[in-house]
Amino acid sequence: MVNPAEIPTTRVSELPAEGAMLLDVREADEWAAGHAPGAVHIPLGDLPASSDKLAELPDDRPVYVICRTGGRSAQATAWLNAAGLVDAVNVAGGMKSWQTEGRALETDHDAAEPEVL
Repeated sequence: MVNPAEIPTTRVSELPAEGAMLLDVREADEWAAGHAPGAVHIPLGDLPASSDKLAELPDDRPVYVICRTGGRSAQATAWLNAAGLVDAVNVAGGMKSWQTEGRALETDHDAAEPEVL
């Protein structure tokens, strides 16, 4: 078990305004309702079986892992770092903070306003 204090974490307000690599580990319905533009989607439960998608993530800069509020992304960050796959950083507050900070959202639903479930 990883000590939560040992998980690299940042806040949405500390993320680069442009160019941050986001990995969204929420479920498909959460993703479809509203997600960050340019984010990569791999649900938490699918991470171990997603080696092809994980191999496409950059290894020369941090990958910021995000979920709804920060719990699932903390688990994913710990797993990714322990596996040595990427330099993962948990995003505290998740997509709820993303929305509160006024960051861009997009949806997979036509004619619907993006929302964070």
